[in-house]
Amino acid sequence: MNESSKKRTRESRASIEKLYISMRQLFIRGSYKPNGVSGQSLVEALLTLSPEIYGSVNDPERVELEGLLYVIERLPDGIEECRYIKLVAREGFESLGYDVIIPPKRRRNCYRIDQNRMYIEMTRGRSDIYDILTHLTFLFIEANKIKKQALDPKGGETDDWKRLEEIVELENNNKYFDEKKAATYLSNVLGRTIQETTQALHSFDMSKSKHSLYHITYWLGKLAITENLENLDKEVTFSAKLREIIGHHIYGDQWANKVKQLIYEHGWVDRPVHIVSANLHSFMNAMYGFTALEEQASENLEELAAMTSRDENAAMRKKIKEFALKNGMYEIEDNSGTNLTVQVFDTARLPLTKLPASFRPKSEQLKNPPLIIVMDYAFGEQAYECMEELLKPNEAPQENFSLNVESVSIMGKAGILKGGKGDIMVPTAHVFEGTADNYPVVNDFSVKDFKGFGLKVFEGAMVTVLGTSLQNRDILHHFLTSTWNAIGIEMEGAHYQKAIQSATKIRKSIKEDIKVRYAYYASDNPLLTGSTLASGSLGMEGIKPTYLITSKILNKIFNG
Repeated sequence: MNESSKKRTRESRASIEKLYISMRQLFIRGSYKPNGVSGQSLVEALLTLSPEIYGSVNDPERVELEGLLYVIERLPDGIEECRYIKLVAREGFESLGYDVIIPPKRRRNCYRIDQNRMYIEMTRGRSDIYDILTHLTFLFIEANKIKKQALDPKGGETDDWKRLEEIVELENNNKYFDEKKAATYLSNVLGRTIQETTQALHSFDMSKSKHSLYHITYWLGKLAITENLENLDKEVTFSAKLREIIGHHIYGDQWANKVKQLIYEHGWVDRPVHIVSANLHSFMNAMYGFTALEEQASENLEELAAMTSRDENAAMRKKIKEFALKNGMYEIEDNSGTNLTVQVFDTARLPLTKLPASFRPKSEQLKNPPLIIVMDYAFGEQAYECMEELLKPNEAPQENFSLNVESVSIMGKAGILKGGKGDIMVPTAHVFEGTADNYPVVNDFSVKDFKGFGLKVFEGAMVTVLGTSLQNRDILHHFLTSTWNAIGIEMEGAHYQKAIQSATKIRKSIKEDIKVRYAYYASDNPLLTGSTLASGSLGMEGIKPTYLITSKILNKIFNG
């Protein structure tokens, strides 16, 4: 690495540190104004960092469209209309009758209090708070770009802005407007070509966002203009309750207790337990899909997964789930605040002879049928909270017991640094970004477990980052080419491993020789232009690696 690259890497790492220190200070203080001194310090640090996921955020005239869609899908519908944004704990807003708004691609309960106020529940730890503050900072940067394009040098509204306002009003009233002219006005306000604008309009229409790009652009610009001309500042605040309980594992404790209570009530305390962190569909489909859909013939698990994932086949998915719930699967919906649903599989009731050959038990009858606990994907630091609470002994009166944990398996999505979307990473260690913490892993998986299936497989250290939206090319290149020789980045690995190590080596609440398995599939390659998370999801490309890892985990559980 040359001196210029080293300098950029150091500047980027300093920007990340500045962002997190500033966010922590603002959280402790309780509020800040995005256009105030504190808010501008976040803006400056983010612009210096210039994360890959936010594309052209540093361009003063061009609005970043892929990054905008990525952020909008992770924030509550209507947030672009709100001057006051408050981050809160679970404080009972749903009991007052407010409608719950859940962002399309991030599980958060949000409440539109009135025309100007949006409250967002933060129940998944500090990572969640840092994530949303980063997204909000990006949103405020883009809003100011729109404002500049909407006002002429004398401070008056441009004709393009006035025409856009008319379009939004027509759209709100479900009235006809000329889409060609509308896209032209919008492209001028966004500072983008007509081709880029029409493509973005289509992307927003195809997304799960409630509002169109016309609407979002107009309201982002409108609030920025109002703030500039009428001194009506935007403000981000943090509730006293949130500041009081952050880091206290309130939600993780309640979540884990529900899982342990189910095990106790069914008399399963002595059964071997295998904990899995993964999506909730692949394990259910793998164990029950073929039996539930016997009449719909499919050649293999991958074909079954592709068939059931199609929008038009919702009835198939429902049929599999109903069958699973009658044959050994128990689902625990979370209402504590973690937003992590859990599925518990009693393998004593599985149709063993009808399981796919890739993981079918060698014996037709299991001597001591295990319980498989599949928990949905955690988010950042939340992984430590929930895994630590799950591995702790249950300490309720007359119900004091520890789970008989045989293995912990993590199937995760990660950004790959050496390959492409859909490839597989097998970590040998997790290195925690920005700290001296590193966690070597005695991984029960190796490269040979995934060879020969048409996917590239990489083995090496994984970097657990503070936030996927805070990585730029310089930092990622440093991870790849330095002696760390990292193969990918993700957000939960070090947190999970910290919880596992504390349970096995310090608390000794579970046996020390449990099997630990980590395997990630690549959701993106943040070093390649057009391959970041903002470029879209894996879609059908994700089926093969997801179900391959699922089969390998189940094969290890059933056959060692």
